[in-house]
Amino acid sequence: MTFINVQNLSFSYQREQPSIINQLSFTMKKGEIVGLLGPSGSGKSTLLRLIAGLEMPTEGSIVISGKVVFDDTHFVLPEHRGVGMVFQDYGLFPHLTVLKNIEFGLHKLCKKERHKRVMEMLELVQLHGLEKRYPHELSGGQQQRVALARALAPKPALLLLDEPFSNLDVDLKENIRKELGDILRKAEMTCLMVSHDPKDLDEICHYKIQIHESYLPPAM
Repeated sequence: MTFINVQNLSFSYQREQPSIINQLSFTMKKGEIVGLLGPSGSGKSTLLRLIAGLEMPTEGSIVISGKVVFDDTHFVLPEHRGVGMVFQDYGLFPHLTVLKNIEFGLHKLCKKERHKRVMEMLELVQLHGLEKRYPHELSGGQQQRVALARALAPKPALLLLDEPFSNLDVDLKENIRKELGDILRKAEMTCLMVSHDPKDLDEICHYKIQIHESYLPPAM
């Protein structure tokens, strides 16, 4: 059964410019991990922002878990889409501990339920014992796992990963790839992951979507 349905999606920053994304369509099943492959400037990260609701498409439709979040008559706000996102720079709050970073999106839960969910996430990403540390006290791989735990904690319908290995050195990347794949499968998470490196996607994803380089605005 189709869980994510993107149809004829197009996007341009300005009407007089050609589309950065042009009539893109794809579907995903629940629990699938799908990779989005393409060079810089091909619209990969923009597509994630469109799905998350951080940008508005010029046309097309997006359906997540049977709910229309965008079409000609609908635009659901990001906070109501059930989408989690991990950015390239992880976006951790430097003044909050690991525990408080993970807890950040759980304000709707009571204190007891928040604590329980944070403990589940710490176990999932193997960060028990580090919950009182701050982001600057963690390695790059540990920071990535905190960002992943924070995104997974509210139980999103869909997780979006934007170049999750871009800030890791080559040796660390090899280990983190396997860890990330294991975490996503254990969480039974439906996930769309962006990368310019085919190896990242080959080791984690069920299949890849190729996006070719598209229009880039001229240099000023």
